[in-house]
Amino acid sequence: MTDPIRAARPASESELVAHAAAGFRAQGYRTYIDPDGTDYFDLVVRRDGEVGLVEAKLTGTRAVLLQAVRRRAWGDWVAIVLPSRRAAERAVDRTADRRAAPVGVFAWQDGQLTTIRPPGRFPAAVDDPFASVRAQLAAALDRLDAGELPANVPWDGVGVALRRASGGRRFREWRLDEPPAGPI
Repeated sequence: MTDPIRAARPASESELVAHAAAGFRAQGYRTYIDPDGTDYFDLVVRRDGEVGLVEAKLTGTRAVLLQAVRRRAWGDWVAIVLPSRRAAERAVDRTADRRAAPVGVFAWQDGQLTTIRPPGRFPAAVDDPFASVRAQLAAALDRLDAGELPANVPWDGVGVALRRASGGRRFREWRLDEPPAGPI
């Protein structure tokens, strides 16, 4: 006999992203799943000029929170979506008063997207260092909407240089916009 709780859970991260996209569309957002074709952004949502970034994981809450914090420069807000309310509530508990506190937390539960913690804004500097990258992403989304960029064709995010951590020995690479790993 199939466990109804297990049966209702998404079987893959891509299924979870598709469910989350449907939930955001129901709230009036335009959605873009993997818009740059490189899997850098799981889901981008847009409504009234506001751009949100949503990262999804079936397991590994710490990893998805770190991804969301790293992506914060590109959107007006960032969030994560997890496949259960329990996992989402644990993520909220673990990030209270931490760097990831502004990250929104959603759960896919009982066939709907449930807000556990609404996304907030990260503190901005006097001179917003990320305004230009947010504008670049918004322009790329405009081009997708206009049909100037085919869906899921790699356009490499918004054009960020890569730097090798190993000095060229092909170990871990990261984007220059990403902070070093640390407490989230």
